[in-house]
Parts: sequence; C-alpha cells; structure tokens
Amino acid sequence: MEPPLSQIVEAIIFTADQPVKLPFIQDVLKQGKAQENGASDTEPVEAPKEGEEKKKQKAAKKDDPFSKKKLEALLEELIEKYQDPQHPFEIRKIAEGYQFFTKRNLYPYVRNAVLNKNKKRLSRSAVETLSIVAYRQPITKAEVEFIRGVSCDYAMQKLLEKKLLSIVGRAEAPGRPLLYATSPFFMEYFGLADMTDLPKLKEFDELEDEHLERFKQHQEAAKEKPEEDHEQEETGETEAGVLEGSGAGAEATQEEAQTPMGETPGQEEQPGPETEQPADPSQAESPSGDEVE
Repeated sequence: MEPPLSQIVEAIIFTADQPVKLPFIQDVLKQGKAQENGASDTEPVEAPKEGEEKKKQKAAKKDDPFSKKKLEALLEELIEKYQDPQHPFEIRKIAEGYQFFTKRNLYPYVRNAVLNKNKKRLSRSAVETLSIVAYRQPITKAEVEFIRGVSCDYAMQKLLEKKLLSIVGRAEAPGRPLLYATSPFFMEYFGLADMTDLPKLKEFDELEDEHLERFKQHQEAAKEKPEEDHEQEETGETEAGVLEGSGAGAEATQEEAQTPMGETPGQEEQPGPETEQPADPSQAESPSGDEVE
C-alpha cells in the first residue's frame, strides 16, 4: 500500500540535515514514482543547481501530481499541523527550503541535554588541547605538548576523529612537523560565527613572545642533551678510576686518625717494668719506715 503523500514529504524533510528546497522534493517524488512503475533509473537523486531550479519550475505541468502549487499547499498544511502543542517540534521555512526544528519553549531543556552530551564526549585533556590549538593555530603537536607539559597524542587523535581539528600543512622547521588548526565543524560545534567570538585573553599577547622564546630554548636544549649525556658518562668513568686509586690512601688516613698521639700506627703498647711484690704481707714497710708487727 502506498503511503500518503504528506508522510513521504515529512520523511524527506525529517532525514535532511539542511533546509530541503521544493525542486529537490519534486525530484525525489518523481524518481520514487518511476521506480514504482518499474523504471530502471536507480541513480541517487542530487540536489538541482540554482540555474536548473527555475527551468524545472517552468516545465512543470498543471496536471502534475507533484506540481509546485500542490506541494506548497501540502507543506503549508504540515506547518499548520505541527503548530499543535502536542508536537515537540515544528517545520519552518528558511533559506527557500523546509526543515524540522525543536520548538522554542523547549530550548532550555534541549540545550542542557546537548551540553551534558558534549561534556561526556570531550575529556578535560581534550578541552585543554583544543583550547591551545584554538588560540595558537596553526600549531605543531610538539608546541602543544610543551605548553601542557604532557603528551597529547591521544587527545589530538580523538579531536581529529571528532573533526574538531584539521591538518592545515607543515611547519618550516626541522622534520617538517604537521600543523594543526580548528576545523569548520569546530565553529558549528561551539556555536561561533567566527574566531573573534572566542573569549579574549588579555595576557596572551604579552606572553606570546616569551612563550616562543622559551619554546626555542626548549628545542635547543633537547638537541644538546645527547651530547651532555655522553660527556657525563666519560666524566663518571674517570671519577670512578680516581676513587678506586685513592681508596687505599683514605683507609690509611682513617687508621692514622684513630691512633692515639705519641704512638706509631701498627706499634703495640709495651708493658712497663714489673714491680716486685713481697711474698709475705708482714714484710711490707709502713709509711713511717717501721716494720709491721
């Protein structure tokens, strides 16, 4: 059973991501009718060019079921139908075409839903990386990592997958690194008319020259580091040899420091002459020289 013409037109507008113009709707309907009648033309329908639109409008016949007049009347009925409060969306005529929109009174709720969805999709590291690129574009990945202080491989990859960043060329630097910038979808994603709508950073201009100088110094230091590591290895080997040679001398010095004054290291203390002790205590002399009885 063939669906009503109004439902077909609704489906065409619903599946479009941009305003659908009347000539395009006519072509889709005619092609569908031809396929239903057994025609072999199965090529996809392309939107007609501006010059062809007027020609096709003039060539439309009065008895054509998909004439401009009949479709315009049908679209007006659909616009009136979706004005009913029971529908959360409506059809609007914009840019010489028709498109579905959420009704204005639901905007605060839809906005919160979109923001929450965006927060889940973009991590903190991705937002930081995207902000750096937005304010410093075009910029290399190495410079982004220098500003953040951490690796940005994963964040850059995800931002490229989400089409928020794009590769715009190569830098005039050793190795010809890739240059990254925000994509046209970035403007649509954040609702910006142009890059001047981004928040102003008053200190950015003042810090730009300082940052570029620090980045150049960072790159030069990275090139000199391998040579310094090689010199440190040679110095370490020399110091190790000196320490081994002076080890014995240090031990001897420590031994001398522990030897009492007046003694020679390694010399044992010689016992003094022994005092003769009387065999009999009675033979000991008294302090006065008298014998003890």
